[in-house]
Amino acid sequence: MEHTHTIKMAGIAEAVLFACGEAVLSERLAEVLSADVKEIPDIMASLNERYEAAGSGLRVKLLGKSWQLCTKKEFAPYIRAAMENKKSAPLSNAAMEVLTIVAYNQPVTKSFIEHVRGVDSSSVVNTLVDRELLEEAGRLDIPGKPIAYKTTSNFLRCFELTSLGDLPPLPILQPQKSSADENAVHNSSEKDSEKNSEIIEENE
Repeated sequence: MEHTHTIKMAGIAEAVLFACGEAVLSERLAEVLSADVKEIPDIMASLNERYEAAGSGLRVKLLGKSWQLCTKKEFAPYIRAAMENKKSAPLSNAAMEVLTIVAYNQPVTKSFIEHVRGVDSSSVVNTLVDRELLEEAGRLDIPGKPIAYKTTSNFLRCFELTSLGDLPPLPILQPQKSSADENAVHNSSEKDSEKNSEIIEENE
């Protein structure tokens, strides 16, 4: 029973570390797992045993009092090659959306970008940082002090801009008719048709 419990806890810890993408304190993991902080090393050891048995390229590493999901050293050349290929790949539509939001509103946080796009944008932002199109611009002086991002000089070079002042003006969007307005127009047309029918019948 205890072994099964540890395996389950290891799976949860793996999901948390993967989603966070950065080191997580042992105390925080213990809180999330509803476990004693003394259990965390055993849970992580179980996770590493699973990786070794499967020949995985991942491992969990202790960094001070925190744990982070990372890759094994022997796979570094392959990761480096993949990242270089990724940098030369065309930008996706999602990446262009994020770049546009940052370029016209910088400095902005990931939460601001996600609010505008309506979807999680963390991985896209990280990719743009890796490709040196975005960079950290310090932390905003608001609760939580989140990291803000701005475009880079490489961004200007890639898009053949001298400065951000060369960005084209944003189009002014015309307000769209709401469904209520459309229904009102539809109902009005139906009433006009009924009136026309009545006039025709009277004339006949």
